Amino acid sequence: MRDCLSLSHPLRILALSVLLGACGGGGGGGSSSQNPSADDSGGSTGTTWQPGVFQPSETFAARCESPRSGTNSSTGRPYDDVAGTALDEKNWLRSWTSELYLWYDEVEDRDPAEYEVLEYFDLLVTEELTETGAPKDNFHFSLPTSDWQSQTQSGVAVGYGFQWAIIEARPPRDVAVAYWDQENSVGLPPRGTKVVTVDGVDVVWANDQASVDTLNAAFFPGSVGEEHTFTFEYADGSRETVTFTARALATDPVQNVRVIDAAMGRQVGYLLFTDHIATAENELKGAVESLAAAGIDELVLDLRYNGGGLLAIASQLAYMIAGDVPTAGRVFEELVFNDQYSGVNPVTGEPLQPMPFFSTTLGFSSLPSELPLPTLDLQRVFVLTGASTCSASESIINGLRGVDLEVIQVGSTTCGKPYGFYPTDNCGTTYFSIQFQGRNDKGFGEYPAGFTPGGSGPAGVIGCQVADDFSRDLGDPAEWRLSAALSFIETGSCQGSLASSSSYRADGGALSAGGRDKDARVLKPVWQENRILDRGGER
Repeated sequence: MRDCLSLSHPLRILALSVLLGACGGGGGGGSSSQNPSADDSGGSTGTTWQPGVFQPSETFAARCESPRSGTNSSTGRPYDDVAGTALDEKNWLRSWTSELYLWYDEVEDRDPAEYEVLEYFDLLVTEELTETGAPKDNFHFSLPTSDWQSQTQSGVAVGYGFQWAIIEARPPRDVAVAYWDQENSVGLPPRGTKVVTVDGVDVVWANDQASVDTLNAAFFPGSVGEEHTFTFEYADGSRETVTFTARALATDPVQNVRVIDAAMGRQVGYLLFTDHIATAENELKGAVESLAAAGIDELVLDLRYNGGGLLAIASQLAYMIAGDVPTAGRVFEELVFNDQYSGVNPVTGEPLQPMPFFSTTLGFSSLPSELPLPTLDLQRVFVLTGASTCSASESIINGLRGVDLEVIQVGSTTCGKPYGFYPTDNCGTTYFSIQFQGRNDKGFGEYPAGFTPGGSGPAGVIGCQVADDFSRDLGDPAEWRLSAALSFIETGSCQGSLASSSSYRADGGALSAGGRDKDARVLKPVWQENRILDRGGER
């Protein structure tokens, strides 16, 4: 059963909820149809729901209850919207799902007339479970199109300038500052600072729905100008109460780029990469250029809080790590759509072509297209991971393993999202519905439970299980996960020395993060925790 908090509003967070109600529904395998009576004047098509028969989604596309006027800022062309009804919008969703959803034959058919538009979209999803009992599809959501365009192209989102680490979501809760959105932000609480109260509500023990709503509203503000008051507890036990005003802030997706002098004279590059957004293209290119100029021998890529985003950015970074020789003519990721399509990409209409390792800029950022990307030409890479390492970030691991570049994973198991989609706008809402599975050059893409450092089976990766260290800044050589990677470089295994203030548990499990032996989740807008392709097909 999927949770009843609508994923159409990705900043309403399940993790801080106390109680979940039953959603109803269930079952699968059904299909349905519409019997349209087209109105060529542009009005409503007027439909009768008939299970088992579908009209093409284009029959209902852009027929909107509230059609937009003017020019689409993303395309520079007028909107295609014409006057229609909410039923037209739901019928479009229904046909579109039947055509493109990866598990279309597991969606229960329901009469669209009985639901609101976004409510209906939330039901157009498989109810099947994975082998672990988790929902098979927990990645189904929508956004206002204006929000989607703003967030993905500029990295601008509403917040306070830092991200929250949800270490324990239910009482007794543990919520701390994970990292800053901009490097070296002044006046913000340090990484690891614990939150004690929010707007007068006890973060640790509050257990009623009104309090939970207050927590959600404060931790994840929905609009610019909201003010919320936080009481922080610092490492020395002191407390401070601060009022923050939510602002529209640009994320700095590449931070803390540096070279570390490791043992045996080896130069180790480090970079923190937090979001596969358009602005990352330029920043990653600059970071790799600086590390290449420094002549690094090893790279530690910190993806512990990177939930994903634009898949082509992942391909570019993988190329810059590996270089020309192992990637030439090889597949970064092959897209596998539902069983209705074997040779054609159903979104672009083009013959199915796997995504290569992109060796040039693609015009995502301020850079022009077709500029050669720099390379590090490494034979292995150390990747720091956690429960928030998802989707496009997992594609970097999978794509590099597919061309036999050695990946050594340090941290904890990734979230497990080998799926993706093309964001699709209709009537001012952009919908995200799983449309493909990604596979590497060797045809592997089965990791719904994530990649595990030191794990067994195809999704097990050589490496070390190390907990998140909230007592140190990211990029500090003594921070546990980075320290473990540096130790591996020196000793060739996970059994080397770590920072003097930490040690492996006797049972060989993860380090205890200052008493926090659970991995943290950094909860971001849902689109930042997925694989996203644009409609150009080539990226």
